[in-house]
Amino acid sequence: MPTRPKHKRQFAICIRSDDPDLLTPRRVYEVLADESAAKSKYVRVIDNEGEDYLYPAAYFMLVDFPPAIQQALLQAS
Repeated sequence: MPTRPKHKRQFAICIRSDDPDLLTPRRVYEVLADESAAKSKYVRVIDNEGEDYLYPAAYFMLVDFPPAIQQALLQAS
């Protein structure tokens, strides 16, 4: 039985926000895979309320952290 490929964890830094209660500039957010959103130039992130939501991709810069940093970020959540 084939197994599903595991998605690589992805993170982004917020560089702009229209609502500081939901997104904080200079804060790191976990990005969830969403191909449909990406085609529309949006990204799905876990926001300040702990909910996954679509935001304009222009609000973020994707970053590629080493595995140890990724693990630390996920544990800190």
